[in-house]
Amino acid sequence: MCGIVGYIGKASAPTVLINGLRRLEYRGYDSAGLAILEDGSVVVSKAPGKVSSLNDKARADWPAERFSKASTGIAHTRWATHGPPTEVNAHPHLDQSGDIALVHNGIIENYRSLRTRLEGKGHTFYSETDTEVLAHLIGERYKGDLFQAVCDALSQVEGTFGIAVLSAKEPGKIITARRGSPIVIGVGEGETIVASDASAIIAHTRQVIYLEDNDIAIVTADNVDIRDLNQVPVTREVNELGYDAAAAEKGGFEHFMLKEIHEQPDSLRNAIRGRLDFNLGSSVLSGMGTSPRDLAELHRVVFVGCGTSLHAGLVGEYAVEDMADIHSEVQQAAEFRYRNPIIGSRDLVVAISQSGETADTLAAVREANQKGAFVMGLCNVVGSTIARETGRGVYLHAGPEISVASTKAFTCQVAVMLMMALKLGRGRRFSREEGMKFAREIEAIPALVEKVIAQSDRIAAIAARYAQNEHAFFIGRGPMYPVALEGALKLKEISYIHAEGYHAAELKHGPIALLQEGTPVVALANDIPGKDKTLGNVEECRARGARILGIITEGDHEAAEFMDDVIEVPACHPLVSTIPTAVALQLLAYHIANERGCEIDQPRNLAKSVTVE
Repeated sequence: MCGIVGYIGKASAPTVLINGLRRLEYRGYDSAGLAILEDGSVVVSKAPGKVSSLNDKARADWPAERFSKASTGIAHTRWATHGPPTEVNAHPHLDQSGDIALVHNGIIENYRSLRTRLEGKGHTFYSETDTEVLAHLIGERYKGDLFQAVCDALSQVEGTFGIAVLSAKEPGKIITARRGSPIVIGVGEGETIVASDASAIIAHTRQVIYLEDNDIAIVTADNVDIRDLNQVPVTREVNELGYDAAAAEKGGFEHFMLKEIHEQPDSLRNAIRGRLDFNLGSSVLSGMGTSPRDLAELHRVVFVGCGTSLHAGLVGEYAVEDMADIHSEVQQAAEFRYRNPIIGSRDLVVAISQSGETADTLAAVREANQKGAFVMGLCNVVGSTIARETGRGVYLHAGPEISVASTKAFTCQVAVMLMMALKLGRGRRFSREEGMKFAREIEAIPALVEKVIAQSDRIAAIAARYAQNEHAFFIGRGPMYPVALEGALKLKEISYIHAEGYHAAELKHGPIALLQEGTPVVALANDIPGKDKTLGNVEECRARGARILGIITEGDHEAAEFMDDVIEVPACHPLVSTIPTAVALQLLAYHIANERGCEIDQPRNLAKSVTVE
């Protein structure tokens, strides 16, 4: 959600901070601010709206010399929780003295009681935020040692935090800490960068340190000293980022989302490469970390996730049950720990999260670990919290995903789960011959997606005919049902059209009452088992005046006769077909949103990584 950048070094801190915030814009935010150290004081500039507004304001209000000379500062993009997105609520926040500045991701759950106590001691608050309370609390505890003051303050805090703190009285350092909200530290030559996401760091260094929960670090230009909240030194490895700055640029595309849709053949190749064993008809997923015997003795597979990751898990459920004969289910990660789930030692819990930092999914991981299950992560971000805490899992290798609306992460998640299902199936009832055939189906996925992307202009022409509608339905059966859910989610996320995904059989159980003349229905009528039933549902919609856009298998003239418009996807295995079908729906949503003039990469009210519950 919110973004943090801190810098200490030889370069212009305001420039580094603003450029870093620009690289974090994809996370979603509604205000921004920065604080720098200058001549023994803290100087702050904040603005509602975009980072560009902050840049304009700072350059208008500050002398050019301030930009060139300041070498230490912290900055933030805020996604409003406590209080609306106003300048006064934007970060950084100052303590009572004005000497200490703080930026914060997360939620301080006991901020009301802390605020009341501090007000009783004469503190004056100007914002509605929980973060200002933490700034004042640090100032209250400050006795000449900023590190000690931060430790003392955090010991009184309930909730989650990723923070960066500086003080005018200790200009050579930044204090940073985390609990439940990511912090990564970039180690350069004579400079150090603190951030909530490696995207803000990659332009300066690829050497990074990931803090773990309850780590607190003293950061200088030449050193990173990490301890726990009891001030006991801890060691964290220096890692190398797996991508460069160019990977986080638009590369000539109008939007990051369109670029990332077009990157999917390559991202899928990266996700699949080296993971198929054609001789055994199986897959090689060593990160799962369990022996063939353990996998063969699994009683159940439980997928947990939120949003797009939840939809990917639903495809995984179909694949594992169909291929491996293992009972599978999908649970909403936000509900997992609160419902006291029945989990045992023979259950595999798969936590699905693009960022690896999703708060609800991380909580589900901890609950599953507590109950003794096998737990593995399915993440895109190397070194993320879920990847570390599960101890086993599979990386997607999809590359950075900047657009808030997930595209290549979803298709790579599904591809990896198909390989998981193949591996589990070969350990149980799937024959070598069946495995070899399905492995070839998986290998062909990138080429199938290329064929869909080649239709982008044609899909854009179809999208123009649907762009003025304010409601839409997506229907599908079997493994196409979760793809219908994902297609509806993509459309509503970026075009602001009210869209609902339904199992096709559910239409007559209520939703069909909403159909009227011209209502768009996107029917996933791929040539898979159940297609005839879906076509029957299409007829029911047509009888009520709906306009039908069919996603059909290439060359299926029978299905095409039922539709007003069609998008064709290549013929392939029903489970594999979920991926090119999803790509077709991504392109449809993109072109509709573009036709409507929407802000595609940063939809209103949305954040890329949901790091609070």
